[in-house]
Amino acid sequence: MRRLAEPAETRAMENSTPTPKNTAAFYAQSAIAFGLALFAMLIAVFYLPVDPWPRAFLALGTVFLTTSAFSLAKCVRDAQESQYVVSRLDQARVDRILAEHDPWRESA
Repeated sequence: MRRLAEPAETRAMENSTPTPKNTAAFYAQSAIAFGLALFAMLIAVFYLPVDPWPRAFLALGTVFLTTSAFSLAKCVRDAQESQYVVSRLDQARVDRILAEHDPWRESA
C-alpha cells in the first residue's frame, strides 16, 4: 500500500530503479559448488600422507579461507546495495526525520 504523502516523482524514481534478483537455479548452483569445493578440500586434507601438524595447518587454513570468503562477499554486497537510488532515498528520508526531530519540544 502506498503512502499518499509521498511526492509522485519520488514514487516514480523508486519504481524505475532496477533491483537485481538472483534466480533459484543460480542460488542452488552457487551453494552446490561451494559445498563440493569445501568437501573436496577437506577430504584432500584428511587423506594427505603427512603428519597431523601439517594436516591441521591446512585444515585451519581452509576454515580461515572459507570464513574470509563469506566476509568479502558480504562487504561487496553491502557496497553494491549502498549505490542504489532507493537506498539513498531511504537514507535521505531518515536523515531528514532525524534533523527535524527535537527531543526537547513539548508535545501538545
